[in-house]
Amino acid sequence: MAKKKPLICSLRTPFESGGGEGFEAYPRPQMKREGYLSLCGEWELYSLASDKESYMGKIKVPFPPESRLSGIERTKARGEEYIYRKKIILTKEYISKRVLLHFGAADQIARVFVNGKKAGEHVGGYLPFSFEIAKYLLEGENLIEVYIKDELDLDIPYGKQREKRGGMWYTPVCGLWQAVWMEAVPKGYVKSIRLTPTLDSVTIEIDGGEGEKHLSVSTPDGALEHNFAGDRFTLKLESPRLWTPEDPYLYDFTLTAGEDRIESYFALRTVTVSEMGGKSYICLNGKPYFFHGLLDQGYFPDGIYTPATPEGYKWDILKMKELGFNMLRKHIKIEPELFYYYCDKYGMIVFQDMVNSGRYHYIVDTVIPTIGPRRGITHKASPRRREIFERGAKETVACLYNHPSVCYYTVFNEGWGQYDADGVYASLKAGDPSRVWDATSGWFFERESDVRSDHIYFKKIKLRAFKDKPLVLSEFGGYSLRVEGHVFNLSENYGYKSFKDKESLTAGLSRLYLEEIVPEIEKNGLCAAVLTQLSDVEDETNGMVTYDRQVVKVDEGEMQRIANALKRAFSEKVREI
Repeated sequence: MAKKKPLICSLRTPFESGGGEGFEAYPRPQMKREGYLSLCGEWELYSLASDKESYMGKIKVPFPPESRLSGIERTKARGEEYIYRKKIILTKEYISKRVLLHFGAADQIARVFVNGKKAGEHVGGYLPFSFEIAKYLLEGENLIEVYIKDELDLDIPYGKQREKRGGMWYTPVCGLWQAVWMEAVPKGYVKSIRLTPTLDSVTIEIDGGEGEKHLSVSTPDGALEHNFAGDRFTLKLESPRLWTPEDPYLYDFTLTAGEDRIESYFALRTVTVSEMGGKSYICLNGKPYFFHGLLDQGYFPDGIYTPATPEGYKWDILKMKELGFNMLRKHIKIEPELFYYYCDKYGMIVFQDMVNSGRYHYIVDTVIPTIGPRRGITHKASPRRREIFERGAKETVACLYNHPSVCYYTVFNEGWGQYDADGVYASLKAGDPSRVWDATSGWFFERESDVRSDHIYFKKIKLRAFKDKPLVLSEFGGYSLRVEGHVFNLSENYGYKSFKDKESLTAGLSRLYLEEIVPEIEKNGLCAAVLTQLSDVEDETNGMVTYDRQVVKVDEGEMQRIANALKRAFSEKVREI
């Protein structure tokens, strides 16, 4: 007998109704210039199948075509491509400069044409890319075309997308799901800036730019002005103000290089690992710190991969801070840079996952490690999959390097697509030794990792301390509460332990933290814990808030008391050292 199709409810978030800027705002606050032209908004969408084009209607970028907010709300068929088309009017003055066409992300393979000429191609669904296009542009009307191919190729990182969504796997997306924009830049423009902080200085490395550079930095004591030559400069701060979740201070600065002028910011903070009293700790700014976090999938019911406005990112961050959390583990998804900017600005630490590729095996990757062995299992990866994954991981590090909120990276999660974890860890760690690296989150530990990272569901939390590796509980909980009128799947539910109302869920979480997490801090020096999860997602009802962000499912006062208890227990543990 065929299984009945689940009843899906259309949910709306509060961000759709207005308030704040939309995605037309400048999408890259750490490289802000004049000459910016947003290409978000309406495009024409066509289907290409068997060499035949069919007009599908107007689509609103940056929402994926599967989402309601896109105006299309349709799943792409196998073997079908999408074609995005947009006409823009440009002046002679604008096209006389070097012009960059930027894409925040396009899933999975994008081919870009300008006035019928190929500008470039990009493989991978989560990272920004751009092309120089001035030579293809005309004064007056221009046509931008983007051909999208997405067959959920498992050699290309795909996250939690699955064609047959359900349980812990979610609706797949394709196409343009982040901002698209153009900017006119001078001939000798700055291609990138790399910011490396210490506790009292920042080193600025510049790729590109012409002539002598001028740096103007805003500080609490007034503006600092410096001229320098070359592509590297270290600025010393006499009265440094450090970045923490409790005081997320950002130093705004302007860099001028020839005709190029860029607005940006940096923060002073370090993340290190230190051994103290026979145990290892993750230190923020040289001091052991307890990272009280949540798993954050980054899904929304109306836009799927993209909130209705950037207010959705702000709301998630600020509401979780109100609940006492200081960290989000961004789970196998890379967000637009606006998300990380808000984390920088509002003081939310990010533990960032790399996005998984390869085939998932339920028995090997989930059942076996849940009931027993957690070592000695790995998967094979084709040369193509390895090349795409490792290139994407290195590009992720480069993309997020300047964000002070990003303190920790996870390479492989629960064995999904895991291969040669020691070798991949070594390569990525060498590229960015300024962060903590978790090679194998959950299980299938090899030899190399900065931390010991465990996932524990379905049983009492019991951990073992390691002298040379900080102890991280990188997933636990998964407590479920369905709030009627605010659930996505009306006929099915996914969660690990069910509760009937707000009071019982809050009490259950209180017991979990006070009776299981606090003792692990006191006994074993646990220094980070990641609860599943920030919000409900599709079938999953294990969030602190409902999927539509309309209902907070826990008592805010009690969650703050839990956070204070964790902080006290950790402070007392550290004082013993």
